[in-house]
Amino acid sequence: MIRFDPRSAVVFAAALASASACIGALMWWEGPAQAYAAVALKEAPSVTRAADGHYWAEATVEGRPMRMLVDTGASAVALTSDDAKRLGFDPARLNYAYKVMTANGEAHAAAVKLASVSIAGAKVADVDALVLDKGLDASLLGMTYLGRLSRFEATRSALILRP
Repeated sequence: MIRFDPRSAVVFAAALASASACIGALMWWEGPAQAYAAVALKEAPSVTRAADGHYWAEATVEGRPMRMLVDTGASAVALTSDDAKRLGFDPARLNYAYKVMTANGEAHAAAVKLASVSIAGAKVADVDALVLDKGLDASLLGMTYLGRLSRFEATRSALILRP
């Protein structure tokens, strides 16, 4: 048998009214999309999904800005030769001892260490990376960065990062 306690109903109604008022105030102040983001995401660092369907991160690598493609299927952060040069590495002097498979086929890679990689405030120090001799159109933000976060989650519109 289910019993109805009027005091529980009053407490529930008060809590529901309070939550509705908070969400309503956010929607009035910021609009529905921003209210949802503020409540659901709690201002977590995130990367917005681009029109091409990919997540392009505006990263800061060793203090320099760099646009990188987020690739959860890449086991490591992978740099193009041009991006490696911008970071101070000399691709001609690197040891390309590793064979890797890219979307464009087999390539050779050299291991490097990045002092820091930061995306939207989610900063990771001492990140292992690879410099590829060919096969990359853009540098990739792979699992040697993403795997060091406490969590990351892909939604329809954003990749949410938890440092």
